[in-house]
Amino acid sequence: MNQSCENNPTMFYFEIQSANPEAGCRFYEEVFGWKFTFTPGLPVKYWRMEAGSFRGGLLERPANTPPVGCGTNAFVCSFEVDDIDETERKILASGGRVALPKFAVIGMGWHAYYMDPDHNTFGIFQPDPNAG
Repeated sequence: MNQSCENNPTMFYFEIQSANPEAGCRFYEEVFGWKFTFTPGLPVKYWRMEAGSFRGGLLERPANTPPVGCGTNAFVCSFEVDDIDETERKILASGGRVALPKFAVIGMGWHAYYMDPDHNTFGIFQPDPNAG
């Protein structure tokens, strides 16, 4: 069987919307060490993001978010980390909050979901074959 990119996509760019882009950039810089560069001349306030092996952007939210209690209306990305507990401490210290506490993915690792200060949901995952 031919394994093309259509059957096996790789995330290479993603965007985060924020009602307060400057605070959003600070949050992700503090938690993950990502670097943001403001990009003038676009129709919205936009920061290009360098985040290790992938790239993305953070932009000023162009519309209201769904009310609390509604499901997500976007992709939720999870990021691999070396230490899920230390990363959680950074998330909470930087103004984030727990959306779904850490749980075992048996035989694979630990996963948890959080919300940044602008209520964007994201996950973190720590590989651990002994999880469970």
